[in-house]
Amino acid sequence: MQASELPELAALLRIVELGAGNLDCREVCVVSSPEGNYPVHAITLGNPDPSIPAVGYFGGVHGLERIGAEVVIAYLQSLVMRLQWDSTLHRQLESVRLVFMPLVNPGGMRLGTRANPNGVDLMRNAPVDSQEPVPFLVGGQRWSSSLPWYRGPAGAPLQVESAALCEVVQTELLSRPFSLALDCHSGFGVSDRLWFPYAHTRAPIAHLAEMHALKCIFSQSNSHHRYTVEPQSRQYLAHGDLWDHLYLQASVEPERIFLPLTLEMGSWLWVKKNPRQLFSRHGIFNPLIEHRQQRVLRQHQMLLDFLSRAACGYARWLPGKQARAAQHAQALQEWY
Repeated sequence: MQASELPELAALLRIVELGAGNLDCREVCVVSSPEGNYPVHAITLGNPDPSIPAVGYFGGVHGLERIGAEVVIAYLQSLVMRLQWDSTLHRQLESVRLVFMPLVNPGGMRLGTRANPNGVDLMRNAPVDSQEPVPFLVGGQRWSSSLPWYRGPAGAPLQVESAALCEVVQTELLSRPFSLALDCHSGFGVSDRLWFPYAHTRAPIAHLAEMHALKCIFSQSNSHHRYTVEPQSRQYLAHGDLWDHLYLQASVEPERIFLPLTLEMGSWLWVKKNPRQLFSRHGIFNPLIEHRQQRVLRQHQMLLDFLSRAACGYARWLPGKQARAAQHAQALQEWY
């Protein structure tokens, strides 16, 4: 596939070229379809030492949600441009590893579909089944790829894009003592939400105290933020969530802490302000008016930058044994 056929891919490749010498870029996989070949890239910068904490930024898992990929690309571009003059950033990168996969599903993005070219919804593709009833269709289904939220055939391997995401997370994040991940999506509600696992059960995660501590320092540092931070299970349950799958893998080694977050941008607000977007498939998931798109790209940079700083200083805010019990109790009261 030519980069010119997908503006987000062309923008990503330009940034990689600008950041030559500071960025490492590898092609994790190539997705084949009748329309062409679709590369999936992973870009890294910062300290590769496996004892150093890391943050992963992911976008474009759903092809229709272009704004998620654009938010991640905008942050990567900001970092590359700052590396030309920002000595503080250079010092920060000595203490953290940053990992970017802005276009997890370029085939779906090229086709303008939520699913990948095989018709599989990558966020319903993992081998995790909900322990409770899920919403009809939305929670994931195996009947047909002609219907939305298709999980893929039972017992089949992960889709190549899902496997690529998992491989990057396992290699770059789960191998470290502490890591964070942010997966950028749109299309739910009129407010921006930060979800954390689980999606397949209403039970709390093992690192609930650590997640609550992260939420606390975020609120303390950004007192006017408008994100709703909550477990995804408060909104709906689903089969096959990739972040549930990866968190469960990480939990096999309890000494390692992996805190995955999903940014769910409230695209219904954009439709409310511009009802004509209802008549556009992309308009339901993306801001179509230029000044709104620019505002969205600006407003989330603070969150992405916060996560890199939080990872750098994780030893300063993670709760100790005594504080952990208090944080856990507060989290249960707030979320469960």
